[in-house]
Amino acid sequence: MEFRGPRNRQINREPQHKINELIKAPTVRVVGENIEPGVYPLREALAMAEAAGADLVEISPNAEPPVCRIIEYSKFLYQLKKKQKEIKAKSVKVVIKEIRFGPQTDEHDFNFKVKHAKGFLEEGAKVRAYVFFKGRSILFKEQGTNILDRFIAELEEYGKVEAAPKLEGKKMIVVLAPKK
Repeated sequence: MEFRGPRNRQINREPQHKINELIKAPTVRVVGENIEPGVYPLREALAMAEAAGADLVEISPNAEPPVCRIIEYSKFLYQLKKKQKEIKAKSVKVVIKEIRFGPQTDEHDFNFKVKHAKGFLEEGAKVRAYVFFKGRSILFKEQGTNILDRFIAELEEYGKVEAAPKLEGKKMIVVLAPKK
């Protein structure tokens, strides 16, 4: 039995850019600050990068000829990470909280769950409320509709209905989104 190394290897998620001598194309399109953009032989482009005291970094390897930029590689990586961090910060994470009812949910349980739903909506989370029908209780669909309609009426000032109550299999589901 031969040893093949660890199974859960860490994969480097950073984009791999070819730098300086690692670029193999005979000609490259060079862009950068204080440089006349154009197509140059690789040796000339490397000489231009060295004269500028920077690196020749392949930005777009699939273009014909490949596009390279004369820039400090560490600065380039820093700017790339900064952009990715900004994109991640701007993305909004939607939290969905679920509340489950039965077709015969009594008054106290209903009020308790409404109180929790109010808190979730005030925090900015969406609420998915559903009535779960077991066995023959599916015959009492109108009880489920009544519970969800009452639930919507109780939370009218905290959230708006995003998806009206509908039956999906053994669940009758309604989704509420917080009011801004």
